[in-house]
Amino acid sequence: MMLFDSTLRRDLGRSLAATLIVVLTIVITMFLIRTLGQAAGGAIAPQDVVLLLGYISLEHLPTIISLSLFVAVVGTLTRMYRDSEMVIWFASGVGLLRFVRPVLRLAGPVLVLVAVLALFVWPWGNRQIEELKFRYEQRSDIARVAPGQFQSSSDGRRVFFIDRNTSESQLAHNVFVLERRDGGESVTSARSGRIEMDQGQRYAVLERGQRNDLDFASGEKRIARFDSYRILAGEAPRSVLDDLPPKARSTWALMTQPTSRHLGELTWRIGLAIGGINLVLLGIGLAAGNPRRGGSWNLLLALLTFVVYYNLLTLTQAWVASGKLAMLPTLLVVHGGTFALAVALLWWRERGVSLAGRQRAPARAATAGA
Repeated sequence: MMLFDSTLRRDLGRSLAATLIVVLTIVITMFLIRTLGQAAGGAIAPQDVVLLLGYISLEHLPTIISLSLFVAVVGTLTRMYRDSEMVIWFASGVGLLRFVRPVLRLAGPVLVLVAVLALFVWPWGNRQIEELKFRYEQRSDIARVAPGQFQSSSDGRRVFFIDRNTSESQLAHNVFVLERRDGGESVTSARSGRIEMDQGQRYAVLERGQRNDLDFASGEKRIARFDSYRILAGEAPRSVLDDLPPKARSTWALMTQPTSRHLGELTWRIGLAIGGINLVLLGIGLAAGNPRRGGSWNLLLALLTFVVYYNLLTLTQAWVASGKLAMLPTLLVVHGGTFALAVALLWWRERGVSLAGRQRAPARAATAGA
C-alpha cells in the first residue's frame, strides 16, 4: 500500500504542477491584455502595469489553484482508467474509497494555501489595486497629462497639453489649457504650471502666460497676460480608506462589521476556502470511465461541474449581500449539499466496483471448475 500511495501522489504532484503552470500562463496572458487596454485607455498608470498584473494574479490565485488541483485529480485518475491501471488496483482489492486518503494527503497543503490566499491575500491584493487606481484617479489635471498628448480633465470640461515635464509629477512646462464653460470658452497658455494646496482646496498655478476668452453670444474676445494665474482644480484628495469596497477589506473587518455586503463577501471567501475539498472529492468520483469507450466526456462533465459550482458561489455572494439569504444557512446548503453529493457519488462508484468484482469472482470459479 505504500507503493500505491507514493505512486498516486507522485503522479498527482506532476499533473498539478503542469496544470498550474498552463492555467497560470493562460490567465496571466488574459489579464495582461486587459491591463494593457486599461493603461491605453487612461484608467491606470502605464508604469503600474506590471505591479497591477502581479496584484491581479495574487487576487485570482485561490481560484486558479483550486481549478488546477481539480483538473489534476480528474486528469490523473482518468489516465489510470484509460491505461487499465484502475482495473489492476481494483482486482488487487483496492476500492475507489482507498484513493481518497492519498489524494487528500497531497491536496491538504494546497487546500490550506488556498484558504490563506482567500482569507488574507485576496483582500490585501484587492486593497493594493484600489490604492493604485485611486492614486491615479486623484492625480491633478496637469499631472494626469503625458508630454506631447492632448487629454481631457477628470470632469471633461478642460483639455490639456504640455510640451514637456520634469521628474516632479506636479510641475509642467509649456502648458496649454482649453476650458469650456456655459456660453463661452477660454484658451490659456503658460510657460510653466504646478499644483498648490490651500485650505483643503487644490489649485493649478500657471506662470508667465496669457488667457484668451471668447463669448459665444456676443462674439467678444478678450486677451489678458499674467505673471501668475491660479485655477481651482478641485478639493484635496480624500483617503482611499473612506470608500473601500468589501472585497478590499480584511476578513476580520468583515466579521466585526456584519453588514449585508460584508457578509456576502465573507460568504465568497469562506466558499473559496472550503470549496476545494468538495472539488477534490467530486474529482475522484467524476474521473471514473470505461477504457473501452473513447472520448473525454468525463473531463467535460468535470469542467462543467467546476463552472456550475463557482457560479453558484458568485450567486450566493450576491444573494447574501442583497439580504435575501442568511450567510450560515447558505454555506450549509451549498457546500454541505455539494459535500453530500460528492460522498454519494463516491459511494455509488465504490458500489459499482464492488458489484463488478463480485460478478467476476463466480465467473472465474466456474471457469476453473470446467
